[in-house]
Amino acid sequence: MALVDAEYCFMFADCGCQGRLSDGAVFKNTVLYNKIKSKSLNLPNDEPLPGRQKLMPYVFLGDDAFALSKRLMKPFPGSHEQGSKPRIFNYRLSRARRIVENTFGIMASVFRVLRKPMLLQPDKVALVTMTCVILHNFLRRSRTSRSMYTPAGTFDSEDNGMVTGGSWREDTADMTSMLPLQKVPRKPGTAAKEYREEFAEYFMNNGKIPWQNDYS
Repeated sequence: MALVDAEYCFMFADCGCQGRLSDGAVFKNTVLYNKIKSKSLNLPNDEPLPGRQKLMPYVFLGDDAFALSKRLMKPFPGSHEQGSKPRIFNYRLSRARRIVENTFGIMASVFRVLRKPMLLQPDKVALVTMTCVILHNFLRRSRTSRSMYTPAGTFDSEDNGMVTGGSWREDTADMTSMLPLQKVPRKPGTAAKEYREEFAEYFMNNGKIPWQNDYS
């Protein structure tokens, strides 16, 4: 379980939870979840989105495997018509989450021990995985190694909505270790749904990008 920033670096990582637990239960067993619940992350104060009035919290982005909450935004469930508010919101959310996919993909492409299940004891697997996370961050943040570790073309790029896949995607054909999270239906609270609606409304108006109707 990991949290990634916009610079393709890990801000938080947790490894070693029992595999029999659901994805939601794995998240709830992390230090990150407990700090979110206890409001001890020192997050910025709520403030309106640009050009809007409603106070909004700073949020983390997740997929369908997570529960919608005040601090965690996930897509609207189901299928929606092109150009509709829920579909635009889901498109904008997926664009941001692509950073996470690239981060995991790049790390697994370089540290090939992550490409397949490790034939090691669980504590050793956790140690190897966390070491890869630390090395990834070091190589991304070091000026001398960043260009060698992630040269031009490594990440996905986007031009007016047209996505060009990063070079790491060409090297993942035999990857069997990282599997999609299981989607589990959950009933969110009213406040969380209202925050999601406000984000969706913002993406339709003040925060609209020219090509979103074409690719949503």
